[in-house]
Amino acid sequence: MSGMILIGAVILALAAGLFVFRAIPGVRAYFRFRGKRIITCPETHKPEAVDVAVGEAALGAFLSEPTLCLKECSRWPERQDCGQECLQQLEVNPENCLVWSVVSKWYEGKKCVFCHKPFGELHVLDHAPALLSPDNKTVEWKDLRPERLPEIFSTHRPVCWNCHVAHLFRQKFPELVVDREPEPRR
Repeated sequence: MSGMILIGAVILALAAGLFVFRAIPGVRAYFRFRGKRIITCPETHKPEAVDVAVGEAALGAFLSEPTLCLKECSRWPERQDCGQECLQQLEVNPENCLVWSVVSKWYEGKKCVFCHKPFGELHVLDHAPALLSPDNKTVEWKDLRPERLPEIFSTHRPVCWNCHVAHLFRQKFPELVVDREPEPRR
């Protein structure tokens, strides 16, 4: 009886080990391909926002059958039956297509238009920086459609979170803002 329990425990341990061994590529695929991405559409040669079906990618990696397909595209539902040739861009370099990476690279080395404070490394949990439009309004980049970001980055200027909040307050409540000239140094 104890021999059967030992054999059962060994088989169970081997099955668990095999599961964990196969689950690691699945988890990696899930984290590698999750998140909104900006790609160049092969049909229109314009930026489009896509989401990869990460569940299918993870399951495919678990079963050692790599499968990559789109869950969402900014051109859908009109062009939902396209050949999804844009997936080649994701396979080559998935990190560079991630919206967060595109935004982070754009802010890198820039300074706030108002306070001239340089932008450091952006972190996901920090307040999102904003953009100053040509008509002098600030907007957070998270509130914009991802496929429009490359176009918007060419016309808007960077604004830090603190200046963005102050600018919004100044726009909404101008009667509560008092502008004072800086006092001369003594």
